[in-house]
Amino acid sequence: MKSVTAILTTTLLILSSVPFVQAQGTPKPAAGGKGAAPAGAGKRTDIYHVHFTKAALGKAVQLGDWLKTPDSSNPMPDHFIVLRHQDGDAWDYVVITHMGPTASVKAAGTAVPADKRDLSEWHTDTFVNGPSWEEFTKAMGIDTDSKSNTTGSVYSVSYYRPAPGHREQLEKSLSQAAGGRGDTTVGNVLMQHLEGAAWTFLTIARYNSWEDFATGEKSAIAQTTSKDSPWYQLREHTAFHTDTLTDRIAP
Repeated sequence: MKSVTAILTTTLLILSSVPFVQAQGTPKPAAGGKGAAPAGAGKRTDIYHVHFTKAALGKAVQLGDWLKTPDSSNPMPDHFIVLRHQDGDAWDYVVITHMGPTASVKAAGTAVPADKRDLSEWHTDTFVNGPSWEEFTKAMGIDTDSKSNTTGSVYSVSYYRPAPGHREQLEKSLSQAAGGRGDTTVGNVLMQHLEGAAWTFLTIARYNSWEDFATGEKSAIAQTTSKDSPWYQLREHTAFHTDTLTDRIAP
């Protein structure tokens, strides 16, 4: 992806509250969904580049068009997903690009084309480890068999920083298998910071539709009255987190 190519030329790589819920009426469960642990909760074999960006004033359309255009110079030009902010944090887009089992950078100068440099007001870049590309695409509904039927998916993107001394406990909480009455997600992914921004874990929960999201939220809110609910559990171990609802613009 063009944005990642630009960032990789300037970024040094040293080598990484929305409840997880399951779908109703889904033909088959996705990886990391419907009773399964999030993809990346155990084995994290691959490196991904996570690019959060805020569009410059009046440039949101142009920035989105650029971000969703595959870069043919990349070894795996189609291995990325672009999500667009709908409600939550201050960024407008997040681009998650699969790098493979290893990644490297070169001092190749500034690769951002001159006509694209003013499209973004600010951005952050983070390398993470996560599941295989096959697991990731299934959980996110962008594998070859699914992506044409998942254009209406809703994605909740969250990142977390654990309280001091609570990293293992937070990871364990985020790694819990999706399940329970009222759960409506069809795919979940958990990734871990390697190098970059000031968060430690990134989660993405996918819902088939806004209706499914609303159903899951209604159930989750009712359950927060229980002192052992996921809502309370996360707050035992989390120093900071944000949640943002998004839709998908690529692929």
